[in-house]
Amino acid sequence: MTGSASILDTAARERIAAAIGRAEAGTAGEIVVLVAARAGLYRSPGLALALAVALALPWPLILLTDLGAGEIALVQAACVLATLLLTLNERLRIALTPRRWRRERAHAAARREFFAHGLTGTRGRTGVLVYVALAERYAEIVADRGVRARIEEAQWHAIVSDLLAAAGHGALGEGLVAAVERVGAVLEAEFPGRDADNQLPNRVIVLD
Repeated sequence: MTGSASILDTAARERIAAAIGRAEAGTAGEIVVLVAARAGLYRSPGLALALAVALALPWPLILLTDLGAGEIALVQAACVLATLLLTLNERLRIALTPRRWRRERAHAAARREFFAHGLTGTRGRTGVLVYVALAERYAEIVADRGVRARIEEAQWHAIVSDLLAAAGHGALGEGLVAAVERVGAVLEAEFPGRDADNQLPNRVIVLD
């Protein structure tokens, strides 16, 4: 769902859109901001945990109790069902997912959204995506090849770090405004001036 108020309210989205307009006023670069509630659903770790419970549980019941095979099967089924119900909780599923997997999923999602929202279609290939995946606590700045040819990726690292810190303190909107302003300054230094028209909408995209 796009434009959800559950992540950023209307006023915050308007402030970010205004920041994009100001940032683009002095540069030929095009900036898009996208905030996703999550980069993936992470069902596999929950299923793997349920399978482990199913395989491991019968042995202590066989060795330590007098339960019959039918009773053990019922306990096994109940525990597997309870495990599956627990893993309906998104936070638990994410906690069960290794951090490296979460980062890889968010990184892939950032690249996918970059292409999906037309950032490769700008004149001069100067599109830049500011991407945030909240559940993964992940942020990334993805730039098109025209920008990458002149701006090292390392220049974005401090911006991303400060954005994540702001989001972690409950100031996502303010952090995005600051990030957009800094991205605009970097772009203006390398791509001064601007095209005659705004090629991409000045708005924040929210995926709930």
